[in-house]
Amino acid sequence: MHRFFRTALAIMLAATLSACGYNEFQRLDEQVNAGWAEVLSQYQRRADLIPNIVSTVKGEANFEQETLTRVIEARAKATSIQVTPELARDPEAFKQFQAAQSQLSGALSRLLMVSESYPNLKANQGFQDLRVQLEGTENRITVARNRYIKAVAEYNVLTRQFPSNLTAMALSYGVKPNFTVQNEAAISNAPAVSFDKPAAPAASR
Repeated sequence: MHRFFRTALAIMLAATLSACGYNEFQRLDEQVNAGWAEVLSQYQRRADLIPNIVSTVKGEANFEQETLTRVIEARAKATSIQVTPELARDPEAFKQFQAAQSQLSGALSRLLMVSESYPNLKANQGFQDLRVQLEGTENRITVARNRYIKAVAEYNVLTRQFPSNLTAMALSYGVKPNFTVQNEAAISNAPAVSFDKPAAPAASR
């Protein structure tokens, strides 16, 4: 008899947890964590490419130093942020991380645009290979971010809707910060670059 009651209680508890969204919270939380890990992996891949790109560009005479400096500084700022599991749950820390990565995206976009005015770089196979790798990584970043945005959105809906919001409050499942629409638009649009000043040195004429 006791075994029967224990079994019945376990079944009732499982049904209650399922109805309140507990299992769904576990599934979506794992989905968010996996998405975040992929975003970080692609950002790290990009950061690892930059030293080789900078080294190659430095070999080009009279390359815009300001553009190169911005890339170096933006990478240093982005990689200086300590990435911990808590970062993805802290709105302010997440905002700073997001801003740093956005700044690096803009700096790299400008560097690639400026490089178009340097024939030697355009003809440099090593630089072009790095450029292809970088552009491919940027595409993977976009895909990873979009998947993460979707995963977080699903999780956040669960934390707000009834009756799963009761489970969220009871178990301290808070709303997770997400990448903003404004930031997505900024990353998608490359900054405008003026080529009013000739990039090639006068001696090359």
